[in-house]
Amino acid sequence: MKRGWVFAWGILLAVAATASGQQWAREMFDHTSYDFGTVARGAKAQHRFTLENIYEEDVHIASIDSSCGCTTPTATKKTLKTWEKADIVAEVDTRSFLGQKDATLTVHLDKPFPAEVRLNIHVYIRSDVVVQPGVVQFGSVSAGAGAEETVSVSYAGRSNWRIEQVESPNPHLEAEAVETSRTAGQVNYDLHVRLKPGAPTGYVREHLVLVTNDANTRSSRVPIAVEGVVSPSVEVRPSPLLLGVVQTGQIVTKRLVVKGAAPFHITGAECADPRFALTLPNDAKSVHLVQVTFTAGETPEKIDAPIRIKTDAASAQALTVRAHVRVIPPGPVSF
Repeated sequence: MKRGWVFAWGILLAVAATASGQQWAREMFDHTSYDFGTVARGAKAQHRFTLENIYEEDVHIASIDSSCGCTTPTATKKTLKTWEKADIVAEVDTRSFLGQKDATLTVHLDKPFPAEVRLNIHVYIRSDVVVQPGVVQFGSVSAGAGAEETVSVSYAGRSNWRIEQVESPNPHLEAEAVETSRTAGQVNYDLHVRLKPGAPTGYVREHLVLVTNDANTRSSRVPIAVEGVVSPSVEVRPSPLLLGVVQTGQIVTKRLVVKGAAPFHITGAECADPRFALTLPNDAKSVHLVQVTFTAGETPEKIDAPIRIKTDAASAQALTVRAHVRVIPPGPVSF
């Protein structure tokens, strides 16, 4: 079996009942195991397993089970068409559970054939370090504006406990831990986190790491989740543009929605692939519809083409969205 190829129904029927036959389902996932390491009590501990439908048939997630009440799984989408993606989101309850916790999430698929995929979660929840609130939440931030948020970090135990530094994996995030009080067995910090004005548009999902003076190397590094979204002045949806599966010679049409905070003009749009034709509006408004028409050639292939849209909005003069389409021969697929 090869990634990106469509399974013939006969082949799937022959292998779906066997354990090895479920490899087709596992191949859709980017990974199947994640270790949070050590997290503070009350901290947000969430991880996403991404799956992509690499087949022609629709894939449907029937249900997801968890072997441990400490972890709640959800799916961002239940039905996936060709090339569509979804996340299995694993949320660990770090308030009600402490110590080492391991969970197996079982994803049950019922289309195109029954299958199960097991995802493994590992985490150690410290009882002596508490974060309030459990996540640095920026919410929605306008491009170029920047933002700053503060969370508190409390420790109960050694009187000489310290946060020695804060590591950031993102150059657009900077953080400082400021000690606010220290008594016998109790230490408190304010963690100031700043999102720089130059942060690119898109989602912010990062983990800062508090590096402490704990002797145990496993518990000396404590991650703190940071979330938010930097919103552009103009954005285009859907992204990517999924045109689906078409047969040779067929024509398919979809629409892109280009939306801004204030009225603007679309000054141009282009795609290097001549099989894509774009129809543009003329007037200035805050929401535009761009019609994208694809005419399939005579060669079966998988196409990933960038569409570039130009506007007169000061902070979003050029936007790019990728168009995905798969061209197949007429009639049923055979091997």
